[in-house]
Amino acid sequence: MRRTIKLLLKIEAHEIRAAFTSFFFMFTLMVAYYTLRPVRDAMASDWSDAELSWLWTSTFLISLAAVAIYGSIISRIRFRRIVPGVYGFFSLSFLAFYLGTHIADNPVYVDKTFYVWLSVFSLFHVSVFWSFMADTFSKDQGKRLFGFIASGASIGAVTGPLFPVFFSATLGVYNLILLAAALLLLIIPLVAYLERLKQEDLHGGQAGTEQASWVTSGGNPFAGFADFFSNRYLLGIGLFILLYTAMSTFVYFELKNMLAVFDRATRSQYWGMMDLMVNSLAVIAAMFATNRLALRWGLSVTLSIVPVIIIAGWLIVAISPLLPVLMGLQVVRRAGNYAVTRPGREMLFTQVSRETRFRTKPVIDIVVYRGGDMLSGWAYTGLAAGFGLGLAGMGLIGAGIALLWAIVAVFIGNAYDQDRLHSGPNNPGEPE
Repeated sequence: MRRTIKLLLKIEAHEIRAAFTSFFFMFTLMVAYYTLRPVRDAMASDWSDAELSWLWTSTFLISLAAVAIYGSIISRIRFRRIVPGVYGFFSLSFLAFYLGTHIADNPVYVDKTFYVWLSVFSLFHVSVFWSFMADTFSKDQGKRLFGFIASGASIGAVTGPLFPVFFSATLGVYNLILLAAALLLLIIPLVAYLERLKQEDLHGGQAGTEQASWVTSGGNPFAGFADFFSNRYLLGIGLFILLYTAMSTFVYFELKNMLAVFDRATRSQYWGMMDLMVNSLAVIAAMFATNRLALRWGLSVTLSIVPVIIIAGWLIVAISPLLPVLMGLQVVRRAGNYAVTRPGREMLFTQVSRETRFRTKPVIDIVVYRGGDMLSGWAYTGLAAGFGLGLAGMGLIGAGIALLWAIVAVFIGNAYDQDRLHSGPNNPGEPE
């Protein structure tokens, strides 16, 4: 069995328990999130482009505040409490939100609050997870294992939408929040078990047993922002994410507008079906292809593959601006992100310091991402309302953005492959 696992998945015998526990960790997170995501996305068609842009602006501002508060907290507590604390907090927040839905008088405000809060959660919980993974596995282990671990996200994202697709009418929308809250509580013992495996099984690298690894970080809670703006490598990752969000936003707004003719239940089913197709495609690629791509061709090729495919996809949309074609682009874009781009991007952080992983990474994953959402949301609104651009015009713009995305992917991939990681005063490539 160990030989088979090593042959198929590139997992060494002493890494099996940690890899499969991390896989189940990711799976549980995604089931919780994807139980609620189709419900959130179905709400968007009830609102205008301007209303949605304002909601995305609110999400950015709340995300900015959340990252600043997070930076302040991790400067005061031990690292071992950070990860379980984050998931415990979000579990309690969903429970509080569920109770609030039974008290609030105006369902529109409830829906918009839910939309914003789930959008904050959607990036925060994944950023913390991958920070923990980069802190658990070494650079070599990350290349081999992160694709397999990311397949847990895809399988969880296949499982999660089954609840709204098949049970939203019988269970009720808000009762699904209780399920998500309960699943997040299951994360806490998994974190403790992985900490023990890091000491017992993995050894060496970031999985060492240094006592210093659990001291408080101290310092300025805004140090992550300063590190990001002073580091060309991290700025490159931020630009990579910014370009990705621009394309995501254009596809999302177009789908939202095209699906407005259907009722909310039907929209939930459409979004759920897209989630199922995305993650079904992503499972096999993430489990068997990503690690082989990274090991054979390096991250410069791994990170640029999906942008190149998306260039062709946008051009097809520009020629045939139809709903099925746009849905196909959405499926290919997101499947490629989950299977290849995201695990490849997370490998970049196995070479940086713990301070960068836990302080600067959330700035990139959350603030930059949501800032990109906000800017591209208003850009789409301006292009659609001010210039009257339709789907064909947006397709040509999307192809241009995808080209820039591919160029940036090559730059940061080369920096990683050649170990050219510069961070100004604190070199993230240096030993901690």
